Amino acid sequence: MHRLAPVLHVLGLVILIFSFTMLAPLLTALFVHDAAQYAFDESFAATLIAGFVLWLVGRRWRRELKVRDGFLLVLLVWTGLPAFATLPFLIYAPDMSFTDAYFETISGLTTTGATVMSGLDTLPPSLNLWRHLLNWLGGMGIIVLAVAILPLLGIGGRQLLKAELPGPIKDSKLTPRIADTAKLLWAMYAVLTMLCVLALKLAGMSWFDAVCHAFAALSLGGFSTHDASVGYFDSPLIEAVLIVFMLLAALNFVTHFLAFRQRSLAAYRDDPEVAGVLGLVIISCLGISLYVWQAGVYPEFLTALRHVSFNLVSIATDCGFASTDFNSWPIFAPMWMLFLSCITASSGSTGGGLKMIRAVLMFRQGVRELEHQLHPAARLPVKIGTHAVPNQIVFAVQAFVMMYVATIVMATMVLLASGLDFVSAFSAVIACINNAGPGLNEVGPATNYAGLNDFQTWTLALTMLLGRLELFTVFVLFTRAFWRA
Repeated sequence: MHRLAPVLHVLGLVILIFSFTMLAPLLTALFVHDAAQYAFDESFAATLIAGFVLWLVGRRWRRELKVRDGFLLVLLVWTGLPAFATLPFLIYAPDMSFTDAYFETISGLTTTGATVMSGLDTLPPSLNLWRHLLNWLGGMGIIVLAVAILPLLGIGGRQLLKAELPGPIKDSKLTPRIADTAKLLWAMYAVLTMLCVLALKLAGMSWFDAVCHAFAALSLGGFSTHDASVGYFDSPLIEAVLIVFMLLAALNFVTHFLAFRQRSLAAYRDDPEVAGVLGLVIISCLGISLYVWQAGVYPEFLTALRHVSFNLVSIATDCGFASTDFNSWPIFAPMWMLFLSCITASSGSTGGGLKMIRAVLMFRQGVRELEHQLHPAARLPVKIGTHAVPNQIVFAVQAFVMMYVATIVMATMVLLASGLDFVSAFSAVIACINNAGPGLNEVGPATNYAGLNDFQTWTLALTMLLGRLELFTVFVLFTRAFWRA
């Protein structure tokens, strides 16, 4: 018990912090007098008490977390918080199953945006705000928020941040203290969110829709307040605003901060991922627009460009908004979009998937192996920009890619064995492991995930979690070495 108690102590504090996020939808319910007020009253109280009890249990053994503690805590937070987040849904709609409620909340916190809910247009505003707030909190990571606050309570958080954050951001120290780094990242995140709210309001959304969709855009979460998603607004201007902010959210937030601090765009020029992200997206938008237009889906190229650009950027950045049913396009187009969801987002962004930096590394490693066939004795380093990447990192990325592909194959096989057709199964796994939202066929943008059975729903919930925590954070807990004394 004494080994787990420090983890439970910090988990209790995280749950306590999380309980106060319920005050935003609770105040919304009070202000607009919606029917979900009592659901948030009870949920807030239950979450607050549970967090306090866990904090009390572990208080005696509190200490700085070790690496092993950090990995365990991250998994407990990302599985436990969605369970508490289900309470408003279960209390307001007692006929909703825990499976569906948990899928909805873990989809929100992992910023996947896959939903089992319909009737969003008539859902109480407080519940819609809660869904989008889960997106926003999950975007930068509730762990990073906790890291910024827990030091004030006498508990450091370096191991939490190291376990939760993907890619080079772990080593991009903006400030000497990890808590200060977390605060700066959140500040950058919050500023961009406010700018998005204002831009969406000016583009024609109501304040409520603007806030909710800004939360979903900056987190790349993809939830919407309407069943038709962004297609409800039928506005090229709104779509253009969201494209800009989805692309910003798909870039490294460290780069955003450095550009802001230096008052210069040089940080974007120096970031090796930016050119890859923007170049791949622009070329894909033009190419797929031409392909869809020539296939006769749209009568004019500009119309094709509008719809393809929005939906392709949304899926490629792992956001998940939709303005039309791209499932009805020729199969190559949506499949290419799902492929882009694997590699487009930058490390240190709110997106999922392999990340652009890993894709670039694997491409250059492939080129190096080809050159080795011609010059076996040559020393050929893999470079990112002007920097040589140590072989240890290259091999680690190779291992991650192998685990990523193996997870996709296994999850798809499990869904096929459960009776789901191949396109639905494969696209659902890709969409969930990349935290991208809609898939194809039964889980396409014109439908949702409500038609899946409980086994399929839990399989995809686990897939979302694996994608959000980038596989190793979860899989390391199942190694023998992790549990050795």
